[in-house]
Formats: sequence, C-alpha cells, structure tokens
Amino acid sequence: MKKLLFAFLLYPLFLHSAFARDTIENYSVSDTLALEQSKSILGDDISFYFGNTEHPPILKSYVEFSTNNKTNAFNKTDKEACQWVFLSAMKELRNKARSVGGNAVINIKSNYRDNLTISDTTFQCGAGAIIAGVALVGDVVKLDKANITTNAPSDYQFE
Repeated sequence: MKKLLFAFLLYPLFLHSAFARDTIENYSVSDTLALEQSKSILGDDISFYFGNTEHPPILKSYVEFSTNNKTNAFNKTDKEACQWVFLSAMKELRNKARSVGGNAVINIKSNYRDNLTISDTTFQCGAGAIIAGVALVGDVVKLDKANITTNAPSDYQFE
C-alpha cells in the first residue's frame, strides 16, 4: 500500500516533466516552403529573404517586425508542428508587409526565447508535448524588383 501511495504522489512530477519538454531544433526553410500548403497560405506577392541573403536594392524601409507564434503540437511530430507554426509566423510577416505597402521581408532571423539566430537556410523551433513555437524577426521593405538579374536560392517568392 505504501508503494502505491508513493507512486501516486510522484505521478504529478513525472507528468509535469513529460509536458515540460522543450526541444529546440533547426528546420529547413526551403523544405517547409516547398510544402503543398505553403503557396496557398503565403501567396506570391511578397518575397522573403532569410539571414544575410542578397536581395535587390531597397527602395523604402518600413519597419522591423517580430512574430511569436504557437501551435497545438498534440499528436503531431515535432517537424510537422514546427513547419505549421513557421508558416503561421511567415503569414504574419506577409500580412505586415502588405499592410504597410512593402513587397518583401528581408533579414529574417529566428528569435526563439530571445535567442537571435541568423541563418540563410534554417529556422529555429521549440516543440513540447502539446505546444510548438516559432519566433521570427525581419525588416519589411519595398525592393526594386525591376533590377533582379537572378532569383537567389533563398528568394522564397512563389512564381
């Protein structure tokens, strides 16, 4: 009986640690934006440039904008939850660009738990048992797209 009572008292501690998991991983931007739902979520009117990726000349700078999105991760793999919440964060960046008259978001960086991470190819996501989160920051601008000579691999404008 004492063992059963002891196990019953310790159960909440184990339960809490299971739900407190926060695995921070990097995921591929290009793999996520290649998903079928990406184009329908993001549209094709705004370009996204991650990290220090080259972009056309800036005609006008508007604002640095930050996102901090969470999603339900229950019954999803970490990758599935992280890709979904990344697209949600990207949609926020797109909406901000549209609202101020921009045509691109440049210098996009991960900012999960205020840890600024710069990458041209990956984003950072924290995933737990029930919630996954992505935080991004980027500069909303209007680019001189008439001077584009080639699409850089990190120019994630859908065509």
